[in-house]
Amino acid sequence: MDTTSTSTPETVRIQDDREGVRVLIIDRPAQRNALDHATYVALAAALQEADAAPNIRVIVITGAGGTFTSGNDIEDFQKGPQPETRGGVLLFDALLAARKPVLAAIEGYAVGIGVTMLLHCDMAYAGAGTRFRMPFIALGLSPEGASSYLLPRLAGDKRAAELLMLGEWFDAAEAADAGIINRVVDHGTALTQTLERASALAMLPAASIEATKSLLRQHRGAEVREALRVEYEVFSERLASAEAQEAFGRFQRKDR
Repeated sequence: MDTTSTSTPETVRIQDDREGVRVLIIDRPAQRNALDHATYVALAAALQEADAAPNIRVIVITGAGGTFTSGNDIEDFQKGPQPETRGGVLLFDALLAARKPVLAAIEGYAVGIGVTMLLHCDMAYAGAGTRFRMPFIALGLSPEGASSYLLPRLAGDKRAAELLMLGEWFDAAEAADAGIINRVVDHGTALTQTLERASALAMLPAASIEATKSLLRQHRGAEVREALRVEYEVFSERLASAEAQEAFGRFQRKDR
């Protein structure tokens, strides 16, 4: 069994600990694995590298320290619209371009983009007790990650409106019911369970797996990319608003 481990600018750890399976670990535990620009770039690059590696058949994304990710780093948001804002775009581009299966193992918290990136993963498993939230409106922002397109198709229009507009916390059972994750597993076992699924996939004919993924996604590719484009324009406008900047300030004061 290969147990190689490398790092990509300190915020993403890479492990190949099962044959054909690469694990990408968001590693900013002191920030609850919040994603800053460097982490977005590192994670996108790691996804692209794994997708191109001939010895890798399945990619798993998880977070260090018992938390998936608490979402975008608010300090980046407080800068207003910057080139850094496109970090999320790089990540979603990498997820959309991935030919190989991408799985997610979620524990602790999945907030904001920590939820919306799951909409682009092929499979996702969350430990019992995991809490989810899409607090875009509470932060004076708007949906991202093509969630305004994908979430209604998974959860239905009414449930998607509730999750995106109210932005309330919801649990893993609700995430499964909304189609955001495949299923809930015992607390602390999400990575183990996900790696078992990944290993099973890695043993199957790779070309057939990639062909199936392509077929599953072929009819929605253009719509997802258009949703990402429109959402990014609106999100950037909201990011520059006084309403959003005030919300970021309140969040930072409360967090301290």
